[in-house]
Amino acid sequence: MKVLLINGSPRRHGNTFQALETVARALQESDVEAEICQLGGKEVRGCQNCGVCSRRKDRRCVLTDGMNDILEKIWAADGLVIGSPTYFSNVSSEVKALIDRAGVVSGANDGLLRGKVGAAVVAARRAGANFAFAAINFLFTKCEMPVASAAYWNMTLAGAPGEAQNDAEGIRTFETLGKNMAFMVRRLRGQ
Repeated sequence: MKVLLINGSPRRHGNTFQALETVARALQESDVEAEICQLGGKEVRGCQNCGVCSRRKDRRCVLTDGMNDILEKIWAADGLVIGSPTYFSNVSSEVKALIDRAGVVSGANDGLLRGKVGAAVVAARRAGANFAFAAINFLFTKCEMPVASAAYWNMTLAGAPGEAQNDAEGIRTFETLGKNMAFMVRRLRGQ
């Protein structure tokens, strides 16, 4: 069993990454493989609504900006955690491109995301995280993915890189999320 965690922040080791690391550790402690994949900072484009993925049905997007490498990892995983910083009360542009393209390619190929466990992880300096959290969860619910939860919304309030380590409640939330996600992945895979 494997969960792919996607860092949608261009800060490779910033607060979003640190939150994802906490989730990944909890998954690994629960005997679920976890891989963090860097998306933020890559020059990826949004869906062009060209329809090629619907005609080809080859599990790929026609755009050649590297997103297909990430999509292949998503299709191979049992679970998906998408992490994003909060920019103007929403996800980063790279995460929005991922949401649109993964959702469209999945739908064009008979629901490649269906049944995978999903979870959102969001970092915000002060506010707006609820909107980013919801934007990611809209993908999961639209694509028939069960959503893992914790005892609170999966977010950390942290501005400067490293401040996520000072958010004790956020750390507990991410640890609980990892454990709950591992439980769901195992149950859905019959273990």
